[in-house]
Amino acid sequence: MRIGSSNDSAAVKEQYKTSKGLNTRISLHEKYSTNKQGYGNWIVSNYDIFAGMKVLELGCGTGSLWMGRDDILDRFGQLVLTDLSEGMIKTARENIGNRNNIEYRVADIQDLPFADKAFDMVIANSMLYHVPDLPKGINEVRRVLKDDGVFCCATLGENNFIEELAEWFKLSGESFKPNHNFTMQNGGEKLKTAFAEAEARIYKDSLHITDIDDLVDYLTSMTSLKVLSEFPVEKLKAIITEHAVNGVVDLPKEYGMFIARGYARR
Repeated sequence: MRIGSSNDSAAVKEQYKTSKGLNTRISLHEKYSTNKQGYGNWIVSNYDIFAGMKVLELGCGTGSLWMGRDDILDRFGQLVLTDLSEGMIKTARENIGNRNNIEYRVADIQDLPFADKAFDMVIANSMLYHVPDLPKGINEVRRVLKDDGVFCCATLGENNFIEELAEWFKLSGESFKPNHNFTMQNGGEKLKTAFAEAEARIYKDSLHITDIDDLVDYLTSMTSLKVLSEFPVEKLKAIITEHAVNGVVDLPKEYGMFIARGYARR
């Protein structure tokens, strides 16, 4: 999951320049999420993947979504994995490997280097809220999709653990501007500017963190929430410990995804 207070392109590129910070954040969720299905497993379970289909993933990150899913990868006629970060593309290639039906490219959702109606499915997970010109990005997705194509995009809700942590650390104003540019609350309406329908699906989960040091590592990996980097590590740990019960921190998670299809009426 990607959280932060900025959708500035430079900040996003810095945060995802390499996979180290992202791996730290992924690790926390894998280790402490109470829903043991796993968010990635749930996301993939919502995909209707048929043999020979052409799929574009935007913001593929480390490619972790496809690791260990050789049976699904074999079905694709073509899978194009893209990210704004060359570092992420390099890591994704290392994680997934070279296959005849997989292509790796640096690409920007706001100006996609693909032909009209080129793909059966476009995927964009936990990245739309970073897009500076989101309407343009959504229109680009609709452009490269076939008439009967589907856009699957996972995102966050507005009642997530980052908001609770902001209360703990008394963050507000300039020090905390939650990124609500595309959420489970407002994403449907934004998608309907280009798509006829946008079905919302909710993933029920929470965090049950038994090692406070892991949460500290997570927070200090967030370059887009720089104010926390100004806190001494011991102060971070002390504030978190105040809210722990018997050494355990429980935090809410609000995740989900939209399945968008069809053409919006103009």
